[in-house]
Amino acid sequence: MSNSYAPFPQQRPNPLPLVLAGAALALALFFVLDRSGLFAPAPDVTPRTVTARGALAPLEETFVEIFEQTSPSVAHINTQSLVANSWGSLRRQRGSGSGFVWDAAGIIVTNDHVVRGAREVEVTIAGRNYSARVLNSSPAHDLAVLQLRGATEPLTPITIGSSSDLRVGQTAVAIGNPFGFDQTMTTGVVSALNRTLKGEDAKLMYGLIQVDAAINPGNSGGPLLDSAGRLIGVTTAIYSPSGANAGLGFAVPVDTVNEIVPRLLGKQSTRAVLGLTRGEYGSYRLGAQLGLPYASGAIAASVVEGYGAQRAGMRPFRIRETSQGPDIDRYGDVIVAVDGTLVRAFHEFEAVLSGRKPGDVVEVTAVRGLPDAPEVIELKVELRAQGEQVTGK
Repeated sequence: MSNSYAPFPQQRPNPLPLVLAGAALALALFFVLDRSGLFAPAPDVTPRTVTARGALAPLEETFVEIFEQTSPSVAHINTQSLVANSWGSLRRQRGSGSGFVWDAAGIIVTNDHVVRGAREVEVTIAGRNYSARVLNSSPAHDLAVLQLRGATEPLTPITIGSSSDLRVGQTAVAIGNPFGFDQTMTTGVVSALNRTLKGEDAKLMYGLIQVDAAINPGNSGGPLLDSAGRLIGVTTAIYSPSGANAGLGFAVPVDTVNEIVPRLLGKQSTRAVLGLTRGEYGSYRLGAQLGLPYASGAIAASVVEGYGAQRAGMRPFRIRETSQGPDIDRYGDVIVAVDGTLVRAFHEFEAVLSGRKPGDVVEVTAVRGLPDAPEVIELKVELRAQGEQVTGK
């Protein structure tokens, strides 16, 4: 028996791992080259074809027309004033606001707070610069009139509208210089009417227009317009915790502007009064025992003939000192409220009536028949300008 050697059959190597590795390498190379932009088509360096826009929408046409019609009448106002710092030294302070052309003689209307205390006033209108002086102002209505100095180019007075027929929901357009960006236009709607707002000095402003158009610092004094491009108000304040627009802007209605501005130009009083004079006593305590919902009220020593208080039948509440003590004229009136705002002493009339204009009618609540038979009465009183010449009843 012979021994023989039988070797194992030779095995061929499996090509699959090499194929997969090659594919992975090729795929990785492809991604690298693709990200490098090698396979991207070459960019077209010719300008794109312009698509025709077509006609503007009617609302857009309206806004464009308003801006083109009104912007030449809108003024950018810059001021410089001197203010004292905490150490008592003076420094220059710059301010900015808006305004508009009132007439071709170079009268500019703005807010009183824009130019209050200003030593220098510069006005820019339609790209032309002017210096100006403050002619007159009414802090109670936050309105001021300026006179441009020197020769002026032909000016475009703004178109005057009305505010008595405004309705909530109407278009409201503001043009001004928020944060110094002049000729800025914002749009919105009339949000509310006849708003009352308390100013920084605690005085009240009445009948304000509330809008949601973006109003920011620098818009003050600028025009508020309707969809016909007519002036319906002068932007005067915002209500905002942050100090910037929060959708609560307020404007002095144009009917007030059209009443106050001519008075300012004519150096007439803009202060609206009831027609009462103060005596030695300005207030009267209404004891709780009277069963009245008022703690105290204002008393007047006399009622001026021809003014609204006298025409409405108001009676002076006199207190006379006698040997037995104060003697009260029981037929007089103690005023406790004006249009629902409580009045506790005579000096509060200034704040309560601030912002009213001559000709306004207010409802005065008074207590008559003190001290024995008090009764609460309501009287309609027409306000007149302080110092205005009046005739008897």
